[in-house]
Amino acid sequence: MKKYLSICLMLGFLVLQSQKTKIGSLEFLDPRMEDLIDKNAKIELLAEGFDWAEGPVWVDRLNGVLFSDVPNNKVYMWNEKKGLSIFIEPSGMTNYSPTNKSDGSNGLALDKNGNLILCQHGDRTVARLKKWNFKKPSFDIIVEKYEGKRLNSPNDLVFDKSGSIYFTDPPYGLKIQDDDPLKELNFNGIYRWSESKGIELLSKSMKRPNGIILSEDEKTVYVGNSDKDNNVIIAFDNNKNGLVNERVFFDGNKLSKNRVGLFDGLKLHSSGIIFTTGPGGVLLLDSKGKHLGTIMPGKATANCAFDSDESYLYLTSDNVLARIKLKS
Repeated sequence: MKKYLSICLMLGFLVLQSQKTKIGSLEFLDPRMEDLIDKNAKIELLAEGFDWAEGPVWVDRLNGVLFSDVPNNKVYMWNEKKGLSIFIEPSGMTNYSPTNKSDGSNGLALDKNGNLILCQHGDRTVARLKKWNFKKPSFDIIVEKYEGKRLNSPNDLVFDKSGSIYFTDPPYGLKIQDDDPLKELNFNGIYRWSESKGIELLSKSMKRPNGIILSEDEKTVYVGNSDKDNNVIIAFDNNKNGLVNERVFFDGNKLSKNRVGLFDGLKLHSSGIIFTTGPGGVLLLDSKGKHLGTIMPGKATANCAFDSDESYLYLTSDNVLARIKLKS
């Protein structure tokens, strides 16, 4: 059955390639969006058939993008030459930790040495892929507990310039989430991990901390709150004592009334513009939180990632992988 499903996915990819399928639309609210995206740009559908695509990251050594299919415990690779292929299976649920779901990896990132780091829902860890070439994947556990208690289900992550990992830990990898008997922590935290200090709790105030990025000067941390009752992006001042001066950076509750999607993954463009998944697709926000426009694939969008020279933005939107050309 797995072989049959894989063949179907590959055939679907080939059909998409030949037809050059386009989806969705663009919303321009501010002329500055045209500095990054041409008004005639199209959203290109690259592959489909996933249960919930997430966590894309561009990898130069593969000349392609890796992304998670969370419920199916897989990481896929897509590139121009080879198309779609399964890259890691299992990706994040290996029965390492007590769990009651089959969720695999979610957010993916590369450390300063080019290693793939995974937020693993099922194993409830942040882990490092040991080798790029393998028959069966294996992982080094970076962090799995805070003060002796197992993490909920690490979700997304970002590195600062020193190599420390900032990551979020909502309860999505647990079947009953906050009320799950396997949940050992009574909050959903934002953490920092470093080789010198280990794990540090930075904040436990948010109900559903999800995507996370740092400003270019690393003085501000932005976190998406994927809460249907309070769909916002929170900004914190980042200092040695943790995250302080919590405030709403962008309020998406009004948009959520008639657009699908909660705030999830965020990425910072070299221009300083924030690309954040949220109501309607991928919103472009300036440093003051002004909404410049939206890339609207017509589906709830979990996350996004730039390639190495910011020529394309890749989108994981519900059951599809898509991309849009950016201005260089």
